[in-house]
Amino acid sequence: MSEIKDNNISQEVTAATESCENTNVEINLEDKWMIRECDLYKDEYKECTSFRGRFQQYFVYGQPVDCNQWKKDYDNCCKWEDSKDIKAAEALISSEKARRLERLRAHYRNDTWKKRESPPSDWEKPLPEWMVKRDENTYLAHKAKEIKEGKVDSDSSFCSIM
Repeated sequence: MSEIKDNNISQEVTAATESCENTNVEINLEDKWMIRECDLYKDEYKECTSFRGRFQQYFVYGQPVDCNQWKKDYDNCCKWEDSKDIKAAEALISSEKARRLERLRAHYRNDTWKKRESPPSDWEKPLPEWMVKRDENTYLAHKAKEIKEGKVDSDSSFCSIM
């Protein structure tokens, strides 16, 4: 009798844990950071199908580009945001991975430059004298000197709007 109770309790705990995991889906998706805001997918689709976008596509590729993926991504994003649909999120993440791979394809196929494993051994050596002399009277050098000497107010803002 106690074994039956123990089994029932363990089943209830398992069921509660599973339902808790299903309600908190965000923890399970490792690449959730790749999902953009839904408005961005909508804007990309709108731009892709606009006259200006089509003209640019014709100029670059010689023909219009298929914009349906942006629409699918927007729909999947809405499903994810509204009802936490895991399949929609996974489709969206795989689409983002494919888009990222396509964007970086030339970088990965580049065999002109040898990729470094570590920085050069002398990367922190001082700048040449002629470069130090050239840059000693720049605005940046003066500000860096003020900061090192502590002449800058901590309340002042470094932001300037031009």
